[in-house]
Amino acid sequence: MRFQALTTAQQRVSVPARSSNVPIDKLFASNVFDEHSMKEYLSKEAYKAVIAANREGRALSREMAAHIASGMKRWSISQGATHYTHWFQPLTGATAEKHDSFYEPEDGRAIEKFSADSLVQQEPDASSLPSGGLRNTFEARGYTAWDPSSPAFIYENTAGKTLCIPTVFVSYNGEALDYKAPLLKSLSFLDKESTAVCKFFNSRVTSVRASLGIEQEYFLVDEALFSARPDLVLCGRTLVGHAPAKGQQMEDHYFGSIPDRVFNYMYDLELEALKLGIPLKTRHNEVAPGQYECAPLFEEVNLAVDHNQLLMDLMDEVAQKHGFKVLFHEKPFAGINGSGKHNNWSLITNTGVNLLSPGNNPNSNLQFLTFFINTIKALHDSADIIRASIASAANDHRLGANEAPPAIISAFIGSTLTQVLNDFESGTSTVKNSKNRTISIEKIPEILVDNTDRNRTSPFAFTGNKFELRAVGSSKNSAQPMTALNSAVASQLKAFRTAVEKEIKKGTDKKTAVIKELKAVLKSARPVLFEGNNYSDEWVKEAKKRGLSNIQNTPASLDAYLSKQANTIFVEQGIFTEPELHARVEIMQEEYVKKIQIEGRVLGELTYTYILPPAIEYLTRLANNVKALKEAGLKAGTAQLELIGELSEHINEAKRLVDAMTDERRKANKLTDTRKRAVAYFEKVKETFDEIRYHLDKLERITDDELWKLPKYREMLFIR
Repeated sequence: MRFQALTTAQQRVSVPARSSNVPIDKLFASNVFDEHSMKEYLSKEAYKAVIAANREGRALSREMAAHIASGMKRWSISQGATHYTHWFQPLTGATAEKHDSFYEPEDGRAIEKFSADSLVQQEPDASSLPSGGLRNTFEARGYTAWDPSSPAFIYENTAGKTLCIPTVFVSYNGEALDYKAPLLKSLSFLDKESTAVCKFFNSRVTSVRASLGIEQEYFLVDEALFSARPDLVLCGRTLVGHAPAKGQQMEDHYFGSIPDRVFNYMYDLELEALKLGIPLKTRHNEVAPGQYECAPLFEEVNLAVDHNQLLMDLMDEVAQKHGFKVLFHEKPFAGINGSGKHNNWSLITNTGVNLLSPGNNPNSNLQFLTFFINTIKALHDSADIIRASIASAANDHRLGANEAPPAIISAFIGSTLTQVLNDFESGTSTVKNSKNRTISIEKIPEILVDNTDRNRTSPFAFTGNKFELRAVGSSKNSAQPMTALNSAVASQLKAFRTAVEKEIKKGTDKKTAVIKELKAVLKSARPVLFEGNNYSDEWVKEAKKRGLSNIQNTPASLDAYLSKQANTIFVEQGIFTEPELHARVEIMQEEYVKKIQIEGRVLGELTYTYILPPAIEYLTRLANNVKALKEAGLKAGTAQLELIGELSEHINEAKRLVDAMTDERRKANKLTDTRKRAVAYFEKVKETFDEIRYHLDKLERITDDELWKLPKYREMLFIR
């Protein structure tokens, strides 16, 4: 299989990207039922109702929904769509859909039908999707309900076109069974509390929306090489593989020229993304060989999350046309950088003000300081919950490595803003206007210096006018960490507003009350601020002194969702009910167990059927050669005998360890408590993987290359 795959990969011809004669401005959102399409296909009343639902959260009547459904149907059929689906995001981490035809038989003819009921609500069954015990498997009802704030779109592939309607997914009793419903609740909570705090500074602010830009990292591997690796197919990552002589140490791939075949893939992807209204802006090579990144412009959080999930589906589909397979796993290859999903988050008022933009003189911008300091305080108080929100078996491999922040949650704000906060507390003014800070180089135009540098090691870094949550894994649905961040910040803003209003009632003037409470908030939040190297051993020791958590694995991190702080920011604010929180923890624990369980099974299969047979065959050849030499009266060389000994040792140890790991897996499966089972899989099963891999990788290094069955790192990473 390996050599067949190599031949296919090496002979593969680059597929030219499809040229588009349509100007970008005409192509963009051409497959989206956006405001332009609505104006054409809806009545004025229906159009205004949808806009009001999007911008003001107003409910739509069934009568109005019927008008909208009629216009949406006419638009999508005019675009060539034959089916429609409610497109939702269950707790599997993937998207889900069930297609229904527009056409129904009536009087011997096919009649186009799409009612208000079809638009607003459907019952997709979906009984096998994760519920965490919120319903029994035999209780099949689950409902999808239309989310008007995320526009419907047409997804097209070689099989045809389908109208996709973004929806939430809830149980028969109304519990959230998806990522979108809690996200929408958290955004509403954040809007309410941010707007209330803005009233201290500007009465014209009537709403605040959270904006998000999601940078998506990924690997591309030739499809033939991917198919010849069972671990990639079933686990998304390589469980074995000896490091190549050249990895990323030269750093020549980073920002290098994009290979032609990859460029064609990226170009096709961008065209398809633009048609779906996904505003892709950036593409480039990442640090590791075979690793790339794309990033869109900023959008409202709910839409940005929907677009990122849709983009991942699109990336998979377009890759097939170019003979590639996209790897979203956080650590598909050992020894080189893994992939993240950097979430750039900010707050924008209805008046167009970025609440996290310092301006030219941040020291005098009290509104900025209010939201800046309260966000840092929210991170401090909810650090363990933020850590839990990005936890997964895959991300555990990545956190703390050279390309990702560690598990200790902290914030980086840069030297300028650090001094601003120091001055704010002390009442002094030492920071110069950032407008005057420049870098001068002969013959080069003036370069303005940002108010912060970048810190790639920080989990939560301020980058000029936004915070970047860098710890999110590349395969993760960003809705979960964004729900946690939104809820934490909104809860803190609520506490801040309450304290300020209490002070004002005592007779303190508004500005003095704001400053007094801000200083108190800043003092208690300071332990989470760190400006140095988050990878250093010194920081681990310092973080412990400050009382910051350093939770290294998923099973332990998930406990935070059941903490008092989780109750404060989630349950008390109506984002989750207690049963929903418990259900989510149960689901994440089960997911962790299943992923490690699958990896353990695949590792055992690889050992017995892919690795030991060629190693034993090579060992047999060497032993027969020694025997033949002995029969001929000759003596085998020392190197040959040492190689036989080395092969024997690694073969025996690999078999022994795999058998022991299998026994531990069986013991863990007998545990009925989900958390205990997850902990057992972490401590007794997953912890054996590296030791097993050590011996298997040694066998790859010394076994005759001609006998080795699995595509090697040097082939998967460098053949493009």
